[in-house]
Amino acid sequence: MPKRPRDMNQLAKMVVDMTTGQIPNDSHDAPTGRAKGGHARAAKLTPERRREIAMQGVEARRRKAANGAA
Repeated sequence: MPKRPRDMNQLAKMVVDMTTGQIPNDSHDAPTGRAKGGHARAAKLTPERRREIAMQGVEARRRKAANGAA
């Protein structure tokens, strides 16, 4: 995306150009403000591996609960 102009008329023209598609608006290509890694990792995990990870979490919570109760 081009740098934002200081002049209000130029800014208005840039907004119109982006809206009509004359200037490509690349702001929607990559998410900003949040992590991308977890979503990409979850998409490529197999169901078996997701189950293994979930079972590790269950076991960790059980150990934590058992240690807290004793």
